[in-house]
Amino acid sequence: MESIKTLLIANRGEIATRIIRTAHAHSIRTIAIYTPADSASTHVSAAHLALPIPSYTDASAILAAATTHAADALHPGYGFLSESATFAAAVLSAGITWIGPSPAAISAFGVKHVARQLASAAGVPVVPGSTGLVGDAEEAVRAAEG
Repeated sequence: MESIKTLLIANRGEIATRIIRTAHAHSIRTIAIYTPADSASTHVSAAHLALPIPSYTDASAILAAATTHAADALHPGYGFLSESATFAAAVLSAGITWIGPSPAAISAFGVKHVARQLASAAGVPVVPGSTGLVGDAEEAVRAAEG
């Protein structure tokens, strides 16, 4: 795996600032994105380059920013598009390193009853409750009552 030279951080605020600081400590060039409401935020001034976008969930604008400005890696932070398997796959398809779970893992753990089954199968303790999807309110109440 080649080393990362330019990292786009697809998030805002404290999480983006922490990622930027860590990247700088490793001599990685950083690209921040921001909406008009965040133009004065710390992550914007901390990055080597800051690009305006319409929304933190505008996958096409974020991917265009990454490709136009030669980012070789993208860190989604948390929330927003970090939970989108489609976005992760698009980043990888563009030849950009995705710093996060694989699209398959995002898909599996995004569906909570599947995530619960995977955790149980791996021996991870889970909170008692339903073992799958519930069909109606009465079934949900029965599962909650044990």
